[in-house]
Amino acid sequence: MPASRSSGERRKAAPPPAISEKTLVEIETHLKRRESRRDELVERARQLRRQSQFVMHQLHQGRRLEEAIHDVREGARELTNTLREEGSADVGPVMAALQECVEATLLDATFQGGELPGPAEIGVEPEPYLLGLGDLVGELRRRVLTELSAGDLPEAERLLALMEELTHALARFEAPRSIVPLKPKQDTARALVERTRGDLTLARLLARARLPPSTREEE
Repeated sequence: MPASRSSGERRKAAPPPAISEKTLVEIETHLKRRESRRDELVERARQLRRQSQFVMHQLHQGRRLEEAIHDVREGARELTNTLREEGSADVGPVMAALQECVEATLLDATFQGGELPGPAEIGVEPEPYLLGLGDLVGELRRRVLTELSAGDLPEAERLLALMEELTHALARFEAPRSIVPLKPKQDTARALVERTRGDLTLARLLARARLPPSTREEE
């Protein structure tokens, strides 16, 4: 009879690891680096949003701070360049910040008069620009209500006309939600225009009712 094999011979050799330890460590390092980079981008985005909100608040209070507006536009340009260079997938908070930056920059432009700057002038891509443009309609409604409270009907009418123009501009764009979620902005802008038009009509009627009878007859 052949000699029986020893227990050591009967044991199978341990199979090699399915994935090398070196590969696993490299993946861990990559994820940690990406998480760290994402945290940095999110913090920069938060700062930009706070700056943009501050600028809009100051504008509504009748104050225009050149340095703050410059910082907002520079911050938007830097974040946009970062996204272009890195192709980062973690853009949610950054896009929201860029959108608010566009809103603040365009609001400032409406106070200055003239043509509104485009995406390239602000330093952003078209997607956050369109979303910020949609939000601008709401900021203009706020201005209209302020002018109505002050009794400045001509300025309120000018702003309503601008709201209508921007809403028509937004309506020309169609894109899948996965590219840019524009439709909610379009719907909201249309609703705000209708509400504001109603507010302005009521203000005109009240203004006419307060005029002396002789003045109304002359009209």
